[in-house]
Amino acid sequence: MKISADTATCIGAGQCALVAGDLFDQDDDGIVVLLGDEPAESQYVIARRAASLCPARAITITESA
Repeated sequence: MKISADTATCIGAGQCALVAGDLFDQDDDGIVVLLGDEPAESQYVIARRAASLCPARAITITESA
């Protein structure tokens, strides 16, 4: 799995950081900061949840083949 975050699309809702604080943070303006783009397998479910909760759809998950 690979995670990407589009900072230009992010509206600063913070759902990603609340749900998956090990994977996401927010800068001083509230914009998403990706802490790691390749989560451990144990973090896959929470990464998908964070992406699904993003109101701006700024987080993209690419599943490994």
